[in-house]
Amino acid sequence: MSTLVCFHAHPDDEAIATGGLMAKAADAGHRVVLVCATRGEVGEPEEGVLNEGEELWERRVVELANAAEILGSEPPRFLGYKDSGMIGEPTNDDPDCFWQADVDEASVKLASILRDVDATVVTVYDNHGGYGHPDHIQVHRVGLKAAELAGIEHVYESTINRDAVKTMIEANEASDDPNSEGPSIAEVDGFGTPENDLSFIVDVTAYTDQKKAAMIAHRSQIGPDSFFLQMPDEAFAMAFGFESFNLPGVENTGGPAAVEILPGL
Repeated sequence: MSTLVCFHAHPDDEAIATGGLMAKAADAGHRVVLVCATRGEVGEPEEGVLNEGEELWERRVVELANAAEILGSEPPRFLGYKDSGMIGEPTNDDPDCFWQADVDEASVKLASILRDVDATVVTVYDNHGGYGHPDHIQVHRVGLKAAELAGIEHVYESTINRDAVKTMIEANEASDDPNSEGPSIAEVDGFGTPENDLSFIVDVTAYTDQKKAAMIAHRSQIGPDSFFLQMPDEAFAMAFGFESFNLPGVENTGGPAAVEILPGL
């Protein structure tokens, strides 16, 4: 049995980016550990979700615990930093936010967790955080440094298959559904990684129901009317049934390897 540690920036990132891998690894008998850098304090809550006097981070911690259980993970662990918000927001300057964290200090915190759980495989994000979010970029920096400190051999960068997203958008734009909404090609042109530059694509189609249930658990962020949850099952499976990963520092020119699970698991 191996131990998979998925390091994420905010609650709900785990369901979207690595939920299938987590569920698949747990189903195969591996230990699955979820570490979150922040509690998602500055997310935008869906209207009417929070109780009177309830802070968003309080709800998101509960949602993350529920999603982790759905995906077969142990209860989530937190590094304790504040959500930095989107790039260019005033919250980027909060001295307690993850974007302002000392990379060496944060890496030591994470490395301690990696050693404590005897991590075998670690996932982080690519070097631009998938879409440029400050906390995602910091996950890349801190995650790689922590894995080095802890001596982890198998480290992978979770990324977005840019070409697959564009194909999905084109199909969505051609849809006759008048309620069909979603991002445009221009909005995702710099997202993730072109498919030919990916290292691995993991087939998680058998776990899309769990992945969707984990996304639904994040009710404060992903409402029932969201673009993701309004997808027909077939479209959802196409969009979320394959998860993409890069090997850090390795330029891949031969196209991705289609694998059942990441090497090391």
